[in-house]
Amino acid sequence: MNLEEIIREENIVYRRTPLLTDKALSYCPGCGHGTTHRLIMEVIEEMGIQSDVIGIAPVGCSVLAYEFMDIDMIEAAHGRAPAVATGIKRTWPGKYVFTYQGDGDLAAIGTSETIHCCNRGENITIIFINNGIYGMTGGQMAPTTIPGMKSSTSPFGRDTAMMGYPLKITELIAQLPGTYYVSRQSVHTPASVRKAKKAIRKAFENQKLNKGVSFVEVVSNCNSGWKMTPVQANKWLEENMLAYFPPGDLKVDGQLVEQGKTS
Repeated sequence: MNLEEIIREENIVYRRTPLLTDKALSYCPGCGHGTTHRLIMEVIEEMGIQSDVIGIAPVGCSVLAYEFMDIDMIEAAHGRAPAVATGIKRTWPGKYVFTYQGDGDLAAIGTSETIHCCNRGENITIIFINNGIYGMTGGQMAPTTIPGMKSSTSPFGRDTAMMGYPLKITELIAQLPGTYYVSRQSVHTPASVRKAKKAIRKAFENQKLNKGVSFVEVVSNCNSGWKMTPVQANKWLEENMLAYFPPGDLKVDGQLVEQGKTS
């Protein structure tokens, strides 16, 4: 009997996955990182692959992920997680390899690593946390800061005439032939959490197929960087972030999904 059958048999509504360590999370209260950590560890537990997973945590708010995930983890230099993941996966092709990266890491200093890894079609999973700001270093404008959004370096809001447009990195990599599954989700409501978990599970299961990169963006809040309470931040995310970064599948089984028909 597997874990899912045990949960149904015992009529368990919720249990904390033992794949999360007992160390208290260092993220700000209300941050989506903790929820996303839990989803990843639940998927790994349910798939029964704990001993076969290797995660890569680079620099940013995700830098200490290895303290919270009870799996083999490696830390990468800022922006270089896809390169490290490539080396690990090619060395141990039977392992499940994933990166866990923020928007500053993946879509700024690591843009080239991300693009070329996805274009090569490396058989890994990339989890991308997009909170539209540099959360760890003081709330500066990020590549994903949306127009008009305030940050410590755009105190009057992002002016696209002066600062350029936000980088929709997920739409960009969906066009590359090396990506097999590309999805954007969020974790600000129970329903969105369930969809995010489904996408993360599919991204891990796809590694059995050896078809290329599976990429899951998670639009998250940064209530401390946004100068809001967690409730306010979730409301702002839903009304503003998701309008610019709409959730749903962008590419499934190597085929682009028609806009408006995303899940």
